[in-house]
Amino acid sequence: MTTCREIQAEEGVLLREATTWRLIGLLFECPQDQWLDQVTMLGREVSDATLAAAAEAAGREASPGLYHSTFGPGGPAPPREVSYRRGVLPGPALAELRSLYEAFAYRPSVEEPADHVAVEAGFVGYLVLKQAYALARGHDDQVSVCRIAERRFIHEHLGHL
Repeated sequence: MTTCREIQAEEGVLLREATTWRLIGLLFECPQDQWLDQVTMLGREVSDATLAAAAEAAGREASPGLYHSTFGPGGPAPPREVSYRRGVLPGPALAELRSLYEAFAYRPSVEEPADHVAVEAGFVGYLVLKQAYALARGHDDQVSVCRIAERRFIHEHLGHL
């Protein structure tokens, strides 16, 4: 039997993991509005030293110009999954992603295509957050569904990036 303390510890692990994924997603968004505040705040919360250092560096160096020259058309680092998947038609791939997001009621906070790394990382963080919420409510079946979806999504989508 799982104790309350064990459940709280697992919730904490899930919340830290969701924070990590949210920060990863933010680091692939174009810096604007409250972006710097969010990156700075989340950078202080993550336990991964490399990711915390990336957040700190982004706070010093990030700009819309750097973002667009790196991730924009013709840039050296395409941020979209379809750029890395040979033989996959973009239309059906995007439709599949949108239907998956809809199935879990995910609404991206950034206006990018569904296969953009910021949107996909945000989705993984959202699934992890849903796991924490389901765990807190004692819905083990929902935890399992979200955990399976998270792992499959990382393997089938983010893994290509």
